Amino acid sequence: MGRQWLKWLWLAALILIPVVLLWLPADFFDKGEPLCPSKRFFNVECLGCGMTRAVMHLLHLDFEMALYYNPGSFLVAPVLGVIWIRWFVQAIRTVRR
Repeated sequence: MGRQWLKWLWLAALILIPVVLLWLPADFFDKGEPLCPSKRFFNVECLGCGMTRAVMHLLHLDFEMALYYNPGSFLVAPVLGVIWIRWFVQAIRTVRR
Protein backbone atom coordinates (compact mmCIF):
# COMPACT_ATOMS: atom_id res chain seq x y z
CA MET A 1 0.00 0.00 0.00
CA GLY A 2 2.97 2.30 0.57
CA ARG A 3 3.74 2.75 -3.11
CA GLN A 4 0.13 2.82 -4.28
CA TRP A 5 0.17 6.63 -4.41
CA LEU A 6 3.07 6.47 -6.89
CA LYS A 7 0.97 4.29 -9.18
CA TRP A 8 -1.89 6.79 -8.99
CA LEU A 9 0.52 9.66 -9.60
CA TRP A 10 1.90 7.94 -12.71
CA LEU A 11 -1.64 7.36 -14.02
CA ALA A 12 -2.54 11.01 -13.36
CA ALA A 13 0.58 12.16 -15.22
CA LEU A 14 -0.30 9.94 -18.18
CA ILE A 15 -3.71 11.58 -18.33
CA LEU A 16 -2.61 15.16 -17.68
CA ILE A 17 0.37 15.43 -20.04
CA PRO A 18 -1.63 14.97 -23.27
CA VAL A 19 -4.39 17.24 -21.94
CA VAL A 20 -1.87 19.99 -21.19
CA LEU A 21 -0.16 19.58 -24.57
CA LEU A 22 -3.52 19.89 -26.33
CA TRP A 23 -4.44 22.91 -24.19
CA LEU A 24 -1.22 24.75 -25.07
CA PRO A 25 -1.15 26.56 -28.42
CA ALA A 26 0.43 24.68 -31.33
CA ASP A 27 3.28 27.19 -31.57
CA PHE A 28 4.16 27.02 -27.86
CA PHE A 29 7.57 25.40 -28.51
CA ASP A 30 8.32 27.38 -31.69
CA LYS A 31 10.06 30.20 -29.86
CA GLY A 32 13.45 30.25 -28.17
CA GLU A 33 16.88 28.85 -28.73
CA PRO A 34 17.28 25.24 -29.90
CA LEU A 35 18.40 22.80 -27.24
CA CYS A 36 19.91 20.30 -29.68
CA PRO A 37 23.68 20.04 -29.03
CA SER A 38 24.53 19.49 -32.70
CA LYS A 39 22.60 22.62 -33.68
CA ARG A 40 23.92 24.65 -30.78
CA PHE A 41 27.62 23.76 -30.98
CA PHE A 42 28.14 22.86 -34.64
CA ASN A 43 25.20 24.61 -36.34
CA VAL A 44 24.23 21.30 -37.98
CA GLU A 45 20.70 19.95 -37.79
CA CYS A 46 20.31 16.31 -36.77
CA LEU A 47 17.42 13.97 -37.63
CA GLY A 48 15.66 14.95 -34.42
CA CYS A 49 15.88 18.70 -34.85
CA GLY A 50 12.42 20.23 -34.78
CA MET A 51 10.77 17.00 -33.62
CA THR A 52 9.16 18.53 -30.52
CA ARG A 53 7.73 21.40 -32.53
CA ALA A 54 6.59 19.07 -35.31
CA VAL A 55 4.85 16.62 -32.96
CA MET A 56 3.17 19.52 -31.17
CA HIS A 57 1.81 20.77 -34.50
CA LEU A 58 0.66 17.25 -35.37
CA LEU A 59 -1.24 17.05 -32.07
CA HIS A 60 -3.08 20.18 -33.19
CA LEU A 61 -3.63 18.74 -36.70
CA ASP A 62 -1.40 21.37 -38.31
CA PHE A 63 0.14 19.00 -40.86
CA GLU A 64 1.83 21.66 -42.97
CA MET A 65 3.87 23.07 -40.09
CA ALA A 66 4.67 19.58 -38.81
CA LEU A 67 6.07 18.72 -42.23
CA TYR A 68 8.06 21.96 -42.25
CA TYR A 69 9.66 21.36 -38.84
CA ASN A 70 10.44 17.66 -39.28
CA PRO A 71 8.94 15.21 -41.80
CA GLY A 72 9.97 12.33 -39.53
CA SER A 73 7.31 13.40 -37.07
CA PHE A 74 4.72 11.57 -39.17
CA LEU A 75 6.52 8.36 -38.17
CA VAL A 76 7.51 9.31 -34.63
CA ALA A 77 4.12 10.64 -33.46
CA PRO A 78 2.21 7.36 -34.05
CA VAL A 79 4.98 5.40 -32.33
CA LEU A 80 4.77 7.76 -29.35
CA GLY A 81 0.99 7.28 -29.36
CA VAL A 82 1.34 3.49 -29.22
CA ILE A 83 3.89 3.76 -26.39
CA TRP A 84 1.57 6.10 -24.49
CA ILE A 85 -1.38 3.70 -24.91
CA ARG A 86 0.70 0.76 -23.65
CA TRP A 87 1.84 2.75 -20.61
CA PHE A 88 -1.72 3.90 -19.93
CA VAL A 89 -3.19 0.38 -20.09
CA GLN A 90 -0.37 -0.96 -17.91
CA ALA A 91 -0.91 1.85 -15.37
CA ILE A 92 -4.63 1.11 -15.17
CA ARG A 93 -3.93 -2.59 -14.62
CA THR A 94 -1.39 -1.76 -11.92
CA VAL A 95 -3.74 0.58 -10.08
CA ARG A 96 -6.57 -1.97 -10.15
CA ARG A 97 -4.50 -4.56 -8.26
